[in-house]
Amino acid sequence: MLDIQLIREKTEYVKNGLKITGTDPAIIDEILEADLNRRSLQAEGDELRSRMNKESKAIGQEKDPEKRKALIDGMSTLKDQIKELSAKAPEIESKFNTLMLSVPNIPLEEVPVGDGESGNTVKEIFGDDFTFDFTPRPHWEIMSDLDIIDFERGQKISGSRFYVLKGNGARLQRALITFMLDVHTVQNNYVELYPPVMVKEECLFGTGNLPKFGENLYRDIEGEHWFVPTAEVPVTNFYRDEILNEADLPIKHVAYTPCFRREKMSHGKDTRGIKRGHQFDKVEIVRFEHPDKSRAALDELTEDARRVLTLLGLKHRILTIGAGDLSFVSCMKYDLETFAPGSEEWLEVSSCSLFQDFQARRAKIRFKDSDGNNRFVHTLNGSGLALPRVVISIIESYQQKDGSVIIPEVLRPYMGGLEKISKN
Repeated sequence: MLDIQLIREKTEYVKNGLKITGTDPAIIDEILEADLNRRSLQAEGDELRSRMNKESKAIGQEKDPEKRKALIDGMSTLKDQIKELSAKAPEIESKFNTLMLSVPNIPLEEVPVGDGESGNTVKEIFGDDFTFDFTPRPHWEIMSDLDIIDFERGQKISGSRFYVLKGNGARLQRALITFMLDVHTVQNNYVELYPPVMVKEECLFGTGNLPKFGENLYRDIEGEHWFVPTAEVPVTNFYRDEILNEADLPIKHVAYTPCFRREKMSHGKDTRGIKRGHQFDKVEIVRFEHPDKSRAALDELTEDARRVLTLLGLKHRILTIGAGDLSFVSCMKYDLETFAPGSEEWLEVSSCSLFQDFQARRAKIRFKDSDGNNRFVHTLNGSGLALPRVVISIIESYQQKDGSVIIPEVLRPYMGGLEKISKN
C-alpha cells in the first residue's frame, strides 16, 4: 500500500499518479477524511486518558471525602467517554484500512502514459524469425499429431481449459522447469525455494492479490487456505513481519510452483491450445532490494528472465508497459514476449515488475539501515518463465515439415539426449 505520509504531504502528486492509471483520484479525498477521523479519535482518546491519569493522582491525594467522591464520579464519566470512543475505533480504522488497500501503486515518472495497452511500447526485439518452407502449424495440431497431449481426457478429468501432457510432452515440460531453475541458480545466483502452494489469506493481502482480485483466486472449501496464483505469493511472504539485515540485501530467490487462477476475464478467448488454463506451471524470480538500488535491479531481473529465452534460441521482445496497463501493485513493468509462428502471435511469458515498498508495507518486510532505522525493503518479481507459453513457442518455432519438433540444444541433456520429438 502507499505511505499515508505521502498521501498527506503530496496529495496532488498522488492524485495525478492515480489519474494516469485510470483510477478515480476521489478515493484519496475519502482516505484523507478517514485518516482525519481516526487521528481525531486518537487525539480525543489521548486527551481523555491524560485527564484520567491526572484525576487518578488527585484522588489519591485528596483527603476531603466529598471532594474525593466528586473526583471519583468524574473518573467514572471519563471512563464512559473512553469506552464510547473505543467502540467507534474499530469501524473507523476498518474503513481507513479498506480504502488504503484499494489504492493501486503510483507509476514512476519514466513510465509511458496511455489508456489501456496504448501506452505500451516495444523496447527491443531479439533473435531472428524462424524460416519455413511450409506453412507452420499451431501447437495444438502438432502436439496432438505427436500424441504428446490429450485435450479430451484432460477435459473429461477436470473440465474446460485443462489438458494432460503425455510422454515427451510431459518430459519437455519437466525438462524446462529443471533447466530454468538451473539457469537462475547457477548463472543468475538466485537461491532456490520450494514453497507450499497453499497459503494463508494474509499472504495474499501482503502481495496485493487481495482484496482486489479475490474472484480470480481458488480457495479451499472452508476458506482457511488459498491456492497460489504464482510463487511470488509464498516467496514474498517468506520474510513477512521480519526485519532483515542491510548487509544481506539484495536477497534473490527462485521457485517453481504450479499456479492456479480463474480465467474469468478471458471467457471465450484463446480456447484452443494451452495458452490459457486454470492450472499452469511457472518458475518465478523474486528480489528484495535496498530502496536506493531497486530501479537498477528491475533491469537486472528482466535480463535474468530474458537469458532463458536467449539460451532457448527463441525470438523475443521487451515491452515497456504504460501506466494504463500496469498491474495494481506495480510502479514499473517490463513484459517479455516470445513469438509463436504457428499461431502468429506474440505470447507474454514474463512480467518483470518493480513494486518499491508497496508490498513490503502490506507484508511488513523491513531492514535495519546503517543508522539503526527500520525501513521498508523494495520488492521485485518476474516469471522466469511461464511454461505453457514457452512450450507453445518451442513447439511452433522448432516444428519440422514432417511434423516432428527439434529440441533446443540446451534442453537435450534434460531430455536424456533426445534431439527430436517424432511420431512413434
